Amino acid sequence: MELKEYLSILAKRKWLIAAIVLLACVATGIKSFMYTTPIYQASAKLIVNQAFDFQGTSMLDLSTMQTNITVINSYKEIIQSYAILNKVSTNFPDLKMSADELRSGLSIGSSAESQVMDLSFVSTSYPQAAKAVNAIAETFRTTNPDIMKVDNVTILNKADVEAAAYSINTSPIVLIFIAFVFSFMIAVSIVILLHYLDDTIKTERDIEKELELPMLALITKIDKYGTRSKKPSASKPKPIGEGSYATLNQ
Repeated sequence: MELKEYLSILAKRKWLIAAIVLLACVATGIKSFMYTTPIYQASAKLIVNQAFDFQGTSMLDLSTMQTNITVINSYKEIIQSYAILNKVSTNFPDLKMSADELRSGLSIGSSAESQVMDLSFVSTSYPQAAKAVNAIAETFRTTNPDIMKVDNVTILNKADVEAAAYSINTSPIVLIFIAFVFSFMIAVSIVILLHYLDDTIKTERDIEKELELPMLALITKIDKYGTRSKKPSASKPKPIGEGSYATLNQ
């Protein structure tokens, strides 16, 4: 099937395509603008850095750095433990969050071969998210020496409570555009599928294509008023006796 035929098929059912696309975009817009709760994220960074003293000078070596990287996995579990989160809930009552709520909003990550840990907290309020992640970072920093018997955690940076907040939810405009693209693709697929499932003959061309024979005659459609519908007719046959003739001279 050629491109022109595909375009002709789509043109015949353009209203179906438009209806599907419009319905999908409107539904996505309503869901995005009216029923989606904005989510905000705040982050803080911790660095695990333990040096050894050599003649009164703190120094780092490769084995010490590797040890610091290794204990990060343990620190991740400690930060998410109730030993830390219960203290955060108790020492920061203005958060009005339980240990379970703090744990559900907290996520911790670290890059490979890095001594830096990323703490992130999500909430429906950015100030609350920033305060919560800062409280968790500070509580872990002060509590870790009692747990691990080593003071090797430093807060690299805290979340700025006064920073401009942007929702991490996908923009409604982006969602509507995605809905437009996918709904258009689905609508086109439906139209082409309907065309292939429809085996009725509608036009003279369908007859020629199905029988692979030229059409010799055409019965025009007559409406209730007795007038014939206009159809593209073939070249008008000439009456008998008209036309060019070849003669033979003897």
